[in-house]
Amino acid sequence: MHLAELLYRIQHGENLHTAFKTWPLHPDDMAAAIIAFANTDGGNVFLGVDDRREVVGLAEQDVDRATQFVDNVAFNNCAPPVTIVQETLRTEQARVVLVVQIPKGDQRPYRTNRGIYYVRTTSGRRQASREELLRLFQATESLYYDETPIVRSGIADLDERALANLLEDIKAYGFDIAGIPRERLLHNWRLLRPVNAEDYLTVAGLLFLAREPQHFLPQAYISALRIPGMDIAGEPRDQKRLDGRLPEMLRDALRFLDIHLPRRHRIHAMEPEAKTEIPVEVLRESLVNAWAHRDYTLSAPVRVLVFDDRVEVRTPGQLPNSVTLDALRFGVHVLRNPTIYNMLLKIGLVTDAGSGIPRMIRLLRQTTGAEPVFCLQGPEFVVILPRPQAG
Repeated sequence: MHLAELLYRIQHGENLHTAFKTWPLHPDDMAAAIIAFANTDGGNVFLGVDDRREVVGLAEQDVDRATQFVDNVAFNNCAPPVTIVQETLRTEQARVVLVVQIPKGDQRPYRTNRGIYYVRTTSGRRQASREELLRLFQATESLYYDETPIVRSGIADLDERALANLLEDIKAYGFDIAGIPRERLLHNWRLLRPVNAEDYLTVAGLLFLAREPQHFLPQAYISALRIPGMDIAGEPRDQKRLDGRLPEMLRDALRFLDIHLPRRHRIHAMEPEAKTEIPVEVLRESLVNAWAHRDYTLSAPVRVLVFDDRVEVRTPGQLPNSVTLDALRFGVHVLRNPTIYNMLLKIGLVTDAGSGIPRMIRLLRQTTGAEPVFCLQGPEFVVILPRPQAG
């Protein structure tokens, strides 16, 4: 780091990537600062700068001791240990600042040796919430939230007809499950998990098999709206809350779209043939992806918005770890919810080839001459499907 960058960072104060500390300081304080940056987006601790943005510096005889102190804290007071880089800079007034560079960790979440998890914010650091910890574990694939047992649920919440239908669908799609006890299947598929010798439905199990999934997962529904015009601020002409089990919600969402997207008719072999303005395969893929890849730790529904010029499918959560918007177009996918995805695979709603989005792009281009748009807006991943004509 150059002196000019140091002075610029000091001038602009503490933020998501910058923290000021003075020497001496307690090991717990330093460990918390390191952990917060490693769990969030990385950053720098400037040792020798006070809260008033004044460079107080380190005494010459303290520089080596401070450097060793920081190394020791990063290794012994952080779990797992955090690899850091240190350098010293000297101001024009001959004051020494120790710059500690902390990368965004690849073994998140990190905690202090006292067992506390911290995250960085624009105004400092704070202890991580339960939801943030779940997202950190998911980001490093240490935990899949859809496999989490919901201890308020139990076998009594399982809908027997839903289970029978699910097993029939799976057999019809070619999976041989004959002779395997149903409890064994549910455990193998991670729809049921034991806790202290008691079986509980998992998040995925609730979505596919519970009588009332939203009783346990109130965020797991679809908000479907038809909004005249092209602005979300418009008054909805039609608004539906679609809940129930996952396959039912997908069917209901497709019915909602079928109502609000006109069908074109053309004559084919002497008979009229109805064609949806956006291919059903494209709509289905967008909806299935929303449920397969959404972040279930966020208290927000999947949203389906029909405007005059487009359809939007809005999924709670950013892209799964290591996936980029550009990579999506080439079929790259990382499973955030492998249990849900595998159940959708078993009933034929997804493939395991990563071909869904490339197929969406091809079909929409053939039908409308346009391509879907994929973008991130705040806490949502958004798929925009252009319509060929006004509603």
